[in-house]
Amino acid sequence: MLSRMIALLTGTLALASLRGQFDALPDPMAFWPLEQKLWFLAGFFTILTNLGVAGLMFAVARGWRMPGLVAAGMVVSIVMVGVVYHLLLPRLWNPVGAAWWADQGLHSVVPVAVCIWWWGFADKRVGWRDLPLWLIWPAVYCGYALVRGYLTGFWPYPFLDGDALGMARLGVNFLGLLAGFAALGAGVVGVARLGR
Repeated sequence: MLSRMIALLTGTLALASLRGQFDALPDPMAFWPLEQKLWFLAGFFTILTNLGVAGLMFAVARGWRMPGLVAAGMVVSIVMVGVVYHLLLPRLWNPVGAAWWADQGLHSVVPVAVCIWWWGFADKRVGWRDLPLWLIWPAVYCGYALVRGYLTGFWPYPFLDGDALGMARLGVNFLGLLAGFAALGAGVVGVARLGR
């Protein structure tokens, strides 16, 4: 029951932060039509990953037993949301007021809440064979962001800006991101063994 309650709280935090981010869109985006706002937000790894976390946590709250592979993959993705944001992006974005609260929810509070739930309640039977599977989501996202960027001119992150960087630099950045996910995944495997 405690696992389900914490999962419900975590899912609610993720949804509330997503709604806060939606409501805090700056001018002129605040006046865009609903579908245009949603399409804009759907360009960000942070938004999509928090949305996935909310869905998974609500499923757990309803009684679903999340497999260890899925739980650890969720941890890797949402923790990287926080790591990349706090290491690479704070100079580019200086939210205030409600936008700051939403930003902290998406990049700090939800990752911590997911880690608390995972450490306390998740199935930790994971191993090195699972590591490549945790790289699928970031790889798919990078492909999606690049295709979307080349078609629309919208680049959600400067390290994935195809117009400014060129293919060679993009390739280096892509491999660097995957290496970061892999390193974090290796850490999760090690922590999971301790947790068992």
